[in-house]
Amino acid sequence: MKIKIKVHANSSRDKIEKVSEEVFEVWLKKKPVEGKANLELLKTLKKYFGKKVEIVSGFKSQKKIVEVGEN
Repeated sequence: MKIKIKVHANSSRDKIEKVSEEVFEVWLKKKPVEGKANLELLKTLKKYFGKKVEIVSGFKSQKKIVEVGEN
């Protein structure tokens, strides 16, 4: 399943908000430096969904497409 994510890096809190079935907004405390926010995003989404997660596109963008796997 592919989902669209809007990331708010360097936030004061960590939070996930479901906008619709395939759209989420994620707030992360990590700064978008050297891929740290992307790694934190993957950890957060894996914990949220309980499945394998990988970024498909948008590695350097706030808007990303993420593939949620089957475990």
